Amino acid sequence: MTGYGPSLTTDRRLFDGSRKQALETGRGRLLVAGLVLTMAFAGVAGRLVDLTVLRGGQGPTVARADTGVGVRVGRGNIVDRNGMILAASLPTVSLFADPLQVIDVEEATEKLAQALPDLSREEIAVKLGSKGRFVWIARNLTPRQHYDINRLGLPGLAFQTGERRVYPHGPLVAHVLGLTDVDGRGTAGLERQFDRVLRAGGAPLRLSIDIRVQTIMRDALSAAVREFNAIGAAGIVMDVRTSEVLSMVSLPDFDPNQPEAAVGNAIFNRASKGVYELGSTFKLFTAAMALDTGTVTLKSHYDASKPIRVGRYLISDYHAKNRRLSVPEIILYSSNIGAAKMALDVGSDEQRRYLDRFGLLKPAAIELPEVGTPLMPEIWRPINTMTISYGHGISVSPLQLANGVATLANGGIRRSATVLKHDGGIDVGRQVISTKTSDNMRRLMRLVVSNGTGRKAAVPGYLVGGKTGTAEKITASGYSRKAKVSSFVGVFPMNAPRYVVFAVVDEPVGNKRTFNYATGGWVAAPVVAQVIRQIGPMLGIAPDTQTELDLPELPTKQAATKPVARKVAMTDQQTENEERIVLGARHALLRAVAATGEQARTVAAARLALHSTMRREVAIR
Repeated sequence: MTGYGPSLTTDRRLFDGSRKQALETGRGRLLVAGLVLTMAFAGVAGRLVDLTVLRGGQGPTVARADTGVGVRVGRGNIVDRNGMILAASLPTVSLFADPLQVIDVEEATEKLAQALPDLSREEIAVKLGSKGRFVWIARNLTPRQHYDINRLGLPGLAFQTGERRVYPHGPLVAHVLGLTDVDGRGTAGLERQFDRVLRAGGAPLRLSIDIRVQTIMRDALSAAVREFNAIGAAGIVMDVRTSEVLSMVSLPDFDPNQPEAAVGNAIFNRASKGVYELGSTFKLFTAAMALDTGTVTLKSHYDASKPIRVGRYLISDYHAKNRRLSVPEIILYSSNIGAAKMALDVGSDEQRRYLDRFGLLKPAAIELPEVGTPLMPEIWRPINTMTISYGHGISVSPLQLANGVATLANGGIRRSATVLKHDGGIDVGRQVISTKTSDNMRRLMRLVVSNGTGRKAAVPGYLVGGKTGTAEKITASGYSRKAKVSSFVGVFPMNAPRYVVFAVVDEPVGNKRTFNYATGGWVAAPVVAQVIRQIGPMLGIAPDTQTELDLPELPTKQAATKPVARKVAMTDQQTENEERIVLGARHALLRAVAATGEQARTVAAARLALHSTMRREVAIR
């Protein structure tokens, strides 16, 4: 036994060492495995946090794909002057596909067609069968569509979050706001003009537009277009003190929520981009420049007894008085002859200088991309000076006309029109005519509504002034007697002017109610009256039946000399019923004269036939 002792001890020592080494090796491997597992779980946990917390706002996804499409968020709102939202962006989800990851195109097509009934199976199949790595399937899904498609669990499909521009008032302010494309970029109107500002987010873009006034103007113009079967219309309401535009309407219009409908005439802004010959409204500027230069006074007279012949042109009056007319009468009766002679006395150079200062010879400086360029003669001849005096031979936008009349009424200071609300001080502007001339122009405009062609613009309780305009449209063969542009520009209240209201109707057709007249006094003046009647109290202007403006003195009215003329002569102050009676009498007289003429022609023909028969009988004998 003593012989085995040392050997056994040695073996035990070797065994103990091996066991310790194995244990150390095991511990090391466990430690490494633990570290690996810990890192793996940490990675998984980090990914879960990333998906559920950091990216939780992106919504559910079925597959991921590198689309290369950035998500634009936070496009700023557009609001009216009172803070009412006119345009805003809402979060949306769109569906796209990676066709190479779509396993069963036929199955995916069938299921998507059920979830997206607006898309045809053929369209979906073409998209899913394409060879690219990215294709849009549907933009701006509804929440229900998003949920239903997500439940399908189809591979190769994914969702992209984004925004959709919405316009709560539909077509009401369409031409001012414009619209955006499917990627949220502004393509027209203020959306285009202020695209960078709106895409940066921040404070809302506040407009000078008052949505209440806009509604009233659009309703009134729409009714006129329907009644007179017109092809379009435009309207402006402007603050004469600041040149802020409270309403800008153009008809026909479109719904920016459905941009595919914004084509053709619908997207054309007649108020700011359309330029028209606006007829006798220009006589206001002619009178203003004549008074301001001292060429005439309110007591000056011009001979309007005969038309003016200049070469092949004949300048005449629509309702000729055939006598000398004072300056107030030229405006009151809308005499082309008187305005032409007045303009010649002012001179072509002065006429151009004043029209330029009124902002009528260059595009309107307003925050809209759709602005029209005025049309005028390249060489300003005397005949141009004469026709431009009454609004023929020069084309401007309704916006320019309204801005110019605001200058006439506000004391003679011109400020550029704007569709943005300015909360700071009023722009200093530029003095275009003297305050005395402005006072006289207010009196002349009031005279037109109280005694003249603009009587249908009168509103009880409000001192309304203005001027009618009727112009024949230019066609390929010259001026058309059937196609007219009828307008009325009004200002109220004339004792302390606050607002210009301008309405123009394109190609109205007269009807029985208007005795087939389609002039500015019959078509556009009632529109302005309707607008003023509603917006006056709304804008804080209380009716006042006591105040009256000192009107220019008119010459003693000459009595009609012919008995028939005395029967149907139109007095300077008539009620609407009296006017209807007079017009009815005039039409009856015209029919009687026509009938008499037809009878005379019949008698003459019979007499001629009798004489021919007698001559033949004599010849036979």
